[in-house]
Amino acid sequence: MNLSGKDNILKVKNLSVIFKDNNNVAVNDVSFALKKGEVLAIVGESGCGKSVTCLSLVKLIDQNSISELSGEVLIKIDNNNFIDTLVATKKELRDVRNSKVSYIFQEAATSLNPVFKIGDQIAEALKITNKNHSIIEEEVIRLLNIVKIPEPDKKIYCYPHELSGGMQQRVMIAMALASKPDILVADEPTTALDVTIQSQIINLLKDIKKNHNMSILIVTHNLGLVVDFADRVLVMYAGEIVENASVVELFNNPLHPYTKSLLNAVPRLGRGKVALKTIPGVVPSILIKENKCSFRKRCELYNTINIANRLKCNSRKPSLNENSEEHYVRCHFA
Repeated sequence: MNLSGKDNILKVKNLSVIFKDNNNVAVNDVSFALKKGEVLAIVGESGCGKSVTCLSLVKLIDQNSISELSGEVLIKIDNNNFIDTLVATKKELRDVRNSKVSYIFQEAATSLNPVFKIGDQIAEALKITNKNHSIIEEEVIRLLNIVKIPEPDKKIYCYPHELSGGMQQRVMIAMALASKPDILVADEPTTALDVTIQSQIINLLKDIKKNHNMSILIVTHNLGLVVDFADRVLVMYAGEIVENASVVELFNNPLHPYTKSLLNAVPRLGRGKVALKTIPGVVPSILIKENKCSFRKRCELYNTINIANRLKCNSRKPSLNENSEEHYVRCHFA
C-alpha cells in the first residue's frame, strides 16, 4: 500500500495492540492508508481485530487494559502536517477527536444515552465550539435534516426509545457529523437493522460522502454492502491484514484462500437448491502465538498441496506482499 501518497489523509504503520489479559495480540503489525474522499472497508469474521483497529486510531480503547499499543497512526491536521495520535498529548488527541475523526458505533440503541433527549445528545458535540443556545438548536435541526429524519424540530425532544432502530442509527450519524470530521469511522452501521433500513443507511452514507467529500472507514460483515459502497477493501484474519485491494480487483481476482472462502460463503440467487458453503473451524485464539500461517488449519489450498509445500505454512508466517499493482496478499502460494 502506498503510505506516502499525497492524497492520504490517514496513514497507519505497523499498528499492534496487545491486551494485558494473557498478552492477547488483538492487532498484529497492521498497515494501511486512507485517501481523501475514499471509502475503505474492513471485512472478516468476528474476532479478527477489525473494531480494535478502528478504536485504536484515536486511542478509544481503555488504556488500562492494554500492555502494548505500538506503531504509528498519522492523521492529517492541515495541508502539510500529520499528527501521530499514539504519542499525541491529551489536548492534541482531544482536538483530533473533536474535529478530525468521528465514529458511528455498533447498535445505536446501546450507544445512545437513554435518559437524555436526542437533541441534547447531538448538541453536546456542538457546545465545544459554540455557546449560543439558539444557534446550536438550529444546527441540531439542520443535522437531523441531513440524515433525513422527519419533523426534526419535534424529534429533538424525543428520547432514544421513542425512535425506531433505523432512526436511532440516523441520530448516531448526525452526532458523528456534528464536528464536521474529515474521517468517518462506521463500525458495522447496519447491524440489527432489517434489509430495507440497511439500504437506506448506506444510501445516506453515500450522500454524505458525495456532498462532503468525506473519507469513510467502514467495518462490516456484509460483502454486498462492500461491493456497492467501498473503493478499497482490507480483509483481516486473526489480527492481521491478509489481503488489501481495490473492490473491483478483490471481487474479480481474490488471491488469499480466506478471501475466496468468504466470497464463496455468500448466498446467491438463481443457483437452485444448493448447500450453503461455510468455512470449517473457527478463528484461532489470540492467545496462540505461532510463527506459522494462522489460516492453514481452515485452508482448502493447504489441504491440496503436497507435504513439502505444507512445510512453508507450518514453519513461517507469510508476509504481506504486493502481488500486482496495489493488490497485497499474505500467502505463500497466492
